[in-house]
Amino acid sequence: MLQPKYTIAVVDDHPVVIEGLINLLSKNENFEIAGGFTTGAEFIAFLKKTPVHIVLLDIILPDSNGMDLCEQIKVISPATVVLALSNHDSRSAIMKMLEKGASGYLLKNASVDELVNCINEALNGQIAFSNAVKEILARPQIGRISENVKLTVREKEILKLIASGLTTPNIAAQLFLSKFTVENHRKNLLQKLKAKNVAELITTATRENFI
Repeated sequence: MLQPKYTIAVVDDHPVVIEGLINLLSKNENFEIAGGFTTGAEFIAFLKKTPVHIVLLDIILPDSNGMDLCEQIKVISPATVVLALSNHDSRSAIMKMLEKGASGYLLKNASVDELVNCINEALNGQIAFSNAVKEILARPQIGRISENVKLTVREKEILKLIASGLTTPNIAAQLFLSKFTVENHRKNLLQKLKAKNVAELITTATRENFI
């Protein structure tokens, strides 16, 4: 039985970056290159006509902000996985992309293996970070909350499942709990870690070494 191929698009304002990524990824038999695009408008026009499994998206483009473009992509094609690929290494940029619906964030200094691993993790429903991004998120911040926050064994268990991309019904089925119970744990985790959404929850939990 043939393994299904995943279509990948690259959106970056540097043609040489696009060419390099396409050359690298086209060598992987699981991937099929949908195309390379230097503007957001060009990619959106393409996406409206052609399904894409995953897009590698720079956050600075000549005609648009990658963060807003990510949000637009998710509206047009919710199933399309967006991975940010950028030179911008600020925590705020990482957080903003996750809030807009991205499934991960990589710096352009990532190795080929890191890139492929992150693509596979994102396709499997996980939030994917390159090693450099993990280091950024793990750096101590003023006002760290871990000293004052205690998570129960069950909360830690559910937190790890949320981080792996599982939905409330999936978690309930796996742990033999009711959806209501899982949802209550989810709300408690958001409150304890002072997170507004799941993306922020995962980022904070990673930084605080809860996962």
